[in-house]
Amino acid sequence: MADVIKKATRESYGEALRDLAEEYKDLVVLDADLAAATKTGIFKKAYPDRFFDCGIAEANMMGVAAGLAACGKIPFASTFAMFAAGRAFEIVRNSIGYPQLNVKIGATHAGISVGEDGATHQCNEDIALMRTIPGMTIINPCDDVEAKAAVKAALDFNGPVYMRFGRLAVPVVNDAASYKFELGKGVVMKDGKDVTIVATGLLVNEALEAAKALEADGVSARVVNIHTIKPLDKELIAKCAKETGLIVTAEEHSIIGGLGSAVAEAVTESCPVKVVKIGVNDEFGHSGPAADLLKEFGLSAENIVKTVKANLNK
Repeated sequence: MADVIKKATRESYGEALRDLAEEYKDLVVLDADLAAATKTGIFKKAYPDRFFDCGIAEANMMGVAAGLAACGKIPFASTFAMFAAGRAFEIVRNSIGYPQLNVKIGATHAGISVGEDGATHQCNEDIALMRTIPGMTIINPCDDVEAKAAVKAALDFNGPVYMRFGRLAVPVVNDAASYKFELGKGVVMKDGKDVTIVATGLLVNEALEAAKALEADGVSARVVNIHTIKPLDKELIAKCAKETGLIVTAEEHSIIGGLGSAVAEAVTESCPVKVVKIGVNDEFGHSGPAADLLKEFGLSAENIVKTVKANLNK
């Protein structure tokens, strides 16, 4: 059996920007002195005249991106999620969201899997923050294939987009030859009738692994990949609620305001069923190896299996 290919979605982001630049002449990239980490350095090397290092001044970078968008360019403002969504929130809201400018935010190093950088850099609140900005599209891809497709979709979409990428190399679960990305549409990765596991980002692979383990124990689990958090595929969520009942959400984000909250809100509108949220509880992370932290905080296939079994018959 071939080895599983692993790749960090931040690297996919940098490669996608470079690969799309020839076709999209108005594409420009901004970074806040983190090009080596965000992987926008890949674009910088190929197109130095279209790359702008704004220094350690993330709020200012968002203002520059807004100005470029107002001039007809398609700017990708890139930095760590903690700085893009946290430090620069007011500028993103008022200078990008309010005028609905065509700015794309490439937020890397999101979630607990930032690892050794610790709680100050482990942004588990960014999806919640960005969801509150009217008209903001939010994409959280699960692997290399989906991340590259997401960048292309963001380019083709006219309006502000927040894209979330990770530091940790994760398994590639999609086939590049057959994969099709549709903004705002979830993907059924595996069908099932007893429970629906709705996952996003690196938890998609964990959900697939959990579904295999559950299958071995006689539990038929449906796995849905929600790569677009906003707008949410409410139609698919309602369909799953009606067909399987129990929904378990899994995300590398706070259980407050993220995917789980969005799914719960959608379910209460259409088909009320029990929704159990797996994510970071109301707490900060801490420094440590990414793989160990994911297990510690319950962001694993093992915890998904445990949670499904604990709630299936309630």
